[in-house]
Amino acid sequence: MTFLFPLVLTVHILVGVSVIGLVLIQHGKGADMGAAFGSGASGSLFGASGSANFLSRTTGVLAAIFFMTSLGLAYMANAKPTVSGSVMDAAVQKAPAAAPAEVPAPAKDGSKAQDIPK
Repeated sequence: MTFLFPLVLTVHILVGVSVIGLVLIQHGKGADMGAAFGSGASGSLFGASGSANFLSRTTGVLAAIFFMTSLGLAYMANAKPTVSGSVMDAAVQKAPAAAPAEVPAPAKDGSKAQDIPK
């Protein structure tokens, strides 16, 4: 399951960018009027209306794939096991703190080190 999430996420991002590109390439409804009088896309690879059908169908298929990957990512995000407790509990249980090292007291050779409170 750990390899599936990055794979679905990558497909989701690529399909999303592809849908954006295809939508920007498509002509609006008003662009068909110019093709009807012999200008524009009438001499294109797919013909006057062939490119619109191809782009529309491809956009529809990619939108369906985008929808399915969205549902898959939502399912995988909610399917992860939940850990009970707080963040502070997890930090305490992780590793106990080591005991502090003893600091040796200074020698009594007439210095004022013994006057410093500990």
